[in-house]
Amino acid sequence: MDTIINFNSIKEYNDFNNQETLHPLVSVVHLDNASPRQLRRLRYSFYTVFFKKIVCGDLRYGLSNYDYDEGTLIFLAPGQVIGQYGEDYYQPQGIALVFHPDFISGTTLGKNMHDYHFFSYAVNEALHLSEQERKIILDCFSKIEYELQHAIDKHSKQLIVSNIELFLNYCTRFYDRQFITRDNSNKGILERFESILNRYFSSDKPQNIGLPSVAWCAEELNLSANYFGDLIKSETGVSAQDYIQSKVIEVAKERMYDANKTISEIAYELGFKYPQHFSRLFKQRTGITPNEYREMN
Repeated sequence: MDTIINFNSIKEYNDFNNQETLHPLVSVVHLDNASPRQLRRLRYSFYTVFFKKIVCGDLRYGLSNYDYDEGTLIFLAPGQVIGQYGEDYYQPQGIALVFHPDFISGTTLGKNMHDYHFFSYAVNEALHLSEQERKIILDCFSKIEYELQHAIDKHSKQLIVSNIELFLNYCTRFYDRQFITRDNSNKGILERFESILNRYFSSDKPQNIGLPSVAWCAEELNLSANYFGDLIKSETGVSAQDYIQSKVIEVAKERMYDANKTISEIAYELGFKYPQHFSRLFKQRTGITPNEYREMN
């Protein structure tokens, strides 16, 4: 069976792509200079961002292709595997920004990397750029590359880290724009999310599985949990978890009109392991207890 090719260092990846190593922990790699290669699976031990100018077959995550086209960014966190096995050869094209976690350790960027959710986005969740956005991204890459080619001095690391952070902040803005410009498809996802929750609470899943989690809902929609969460936040102004909890309260209120059911029975039906947890959530969301709500109605 074919094995996964592991890149444990920036130098290994540079050598693989016929790229000179100017810094052991960060590189801007011009993939056009790499030799044609056979399809295979690859794992990176560092942060990797691919800027793709044309469609080609080298990027595949899980069982699905990325839906990228001209001027698209794909983000990989350390340890992720990408690619596919095959007999065909292809010529890599585009640019890769790679930087090791050690490079940003102890910096503000290092402390805030968890805020850049798109490093854990998955299938069909790449960032598609406008012409103006492409220019901004390439300018960021150019500034990082300039510092790498410049003689290393006491300012080098700070300037490179600052430009990586600037690049990632632009990507955050561009993803917010993409959520808006893909409004129709996003509304379809929101409708499907609502439908999934309705079916969930109409079945015996709550008693068997418990309350639906954000990760479970995302998987039902074939999205990564972070992308799904960011999309719902963009569309509704509330987190996916808040949206689910609001649905729980909505269903609970409907069921409390059935006087034959106790509050505890309703709590178990909704997927709560302990009725007091349901009562606590209900009061947090409505300001009154379930019993008080029932008496009022």
